[in-house]
Amino acid sequence: MTHSEQQPWEWDERIWRGHVERVRAGRSLAPKTWPGGARCAVALSFDSDHETPALRDGQTSPAKLAQGEYGARVAVPKILDMLERHRIPASFFMPAVCALLRPQEARSYTKAGHELAIHGWIHERNTQLGAESERELQLRAADTLEQISGVRPVGIRTPSWDFSAHTLSITREMGLLYDSSLMADDEPYELVEDGEATGVVEIPVEWIRDDAPYFMMERFGSLRPYIAPRDVLRIWQDEFAAAYAAGGLFQLTLHPHIIGHRSRLTVLDELLAHIAGHGGVWLATHRDIAEYCRAQHNQN
Repeated sequence: MTHSEQQPWEWDERIWRGHVERVRAGRSLAPKTWPGGARCAVALSFDSDHETPALRDGQTSPAKLAQGEYGARVAVPKILDMLERHRIPASFFMPAVCALLRPQEARSYTKAGHELAIHGWIHERNTQLGAESERELQLRAADTLEQISGVRPVGIRTPSWDFSAHTLSITREMGLLYDSSLMADDEPYELVEDGEATGVVEIPVEWIRDDAPYFMMERFGSLRPYIAPRDVLRIWQDEFAAAYAAGGLFQLTLHPHIIGHRSRLTVLDELLAHIAGHGGVWLATHRDIAEYCRAQHNQN
């Protein structure tokens, strides 16, 4: 009986240990101090998925695609205005298909001083791909973002925060600075692959600090928003407060087509004002965070 034919309780130690140790958290990269003596760091990010999750699943109904179009048409301009008003840099993770559909949007991010980073080709599920297909799409996505924006991406967030057995090796081959898809810590850490330190910085995410679990809606399924936007605001304020008290990182993941509706943008505006009311906060892109954390630990 092959490994793939066995049930997990039938695996011998070599198999289950190999899965667990394939990609792990290595040394913590949390710095002793943040730039300028800041008390904590804040890394705001937006996954500009727009129509691609629907397209990935072969859902081509104009009604379905319109939900994603709202993100680009209505939400992104408002988000960029809000970031400018609060003077906050952000990281935008954008599927290459979205950049091809709206190259002016991709360029607007970098023009405003924000970061543009990799988020797959068409928001594909990379765990369903072979190694070569995943590699080709990741490379093609990076090339496309560079051709459109003029800036080579240095970071990646995998679509749906999914990781195959090959994702990290592809990321290492590309020489990327950081990943932001995994959840092994509250603070930045170094990724380890098969016991080997990789030098790749992980900027960890978490579903608690993501708008999708709170606000997603599926018309023909059981998925429904189950919490009021102002209740989510309280959760995120508590997450920020804990990061601030610990001298750590507050990282937040948002989606224009989800957070970009009026009642939710109001909450985001209040959150950013709340953060701004605290002294000693370093507002930075994911690239800034990764560069600083790695540089600090390379000095030690």
